Amino acid sequence: MDILTREFYARDTLEAARDLLGREIVRRLEDGTLLRCRITETEAYIGRLDKACHAYGYRRTPRTETLFARPGTAYIYLIYGMYHCLNFVTEEEGEPAAVLIRGAVPVENGDIIAKNRFRCKEKEMTPYQRKNFLNGPGKLCQGLALTRAQNGLDLTDGAGELWLCPGAPPDPAAVRTGRRIGIDYAEEAVDFPWRFYL
Repeated sequence: MDILTREFYARDTLEAARDLLGREIVRRLEDGTLLRCRITETEAYIGRLDKACHAYGYRRTPRTETLFARPGTAYIYLIYGMYHCLNFVTEEEGEPAAVLIRGAVPVENGDIIAKNRFRCKEKEMTPYQRKNFLNGPGKLCQGLALTRAQNGLDLTDGAGELWLCPGAPPDPAAVRTGRRIGIDYAEEAVDFPWRFYL
């Protein structure tokens, strides 16, 4: 199985955020089962200039420390005390930047992913559930059974719990850009067109 290498992540965050569309997240459960999803939506966060980034201005805290790790590290944090968000650290080590994974579609073992989300099989989901399956960072983490326990994982280690495969990058004409969601506090950064989606 091909795995995206550290070089994929060790570059400009905006390039990585766009290029992650169509790539596949693979999650290995404790029993060895693989869950696989295709990425459909991302957002870029760059600490050196982005007031929406947790490490804006190189702010280091126990929560943000993972953002300063090597590129290709999973940064998972909790919001509102209940939802986990999956990010992939980018750029060089010590430069706080990452890509938030906002949405995906199941590729393998969708029934398990659906059970994690809705306690039913994929074919038993209602139209509302289908529409809201993995279309948000908290929903994605719930579906893939990701929590803070996976924070700091090396995404380039195919023997681990989490990695990315090349998948099928989309036609560039299918990629849309826009403002990021839920960052009204971020002053001028609110208007950065750093959201990428299919």
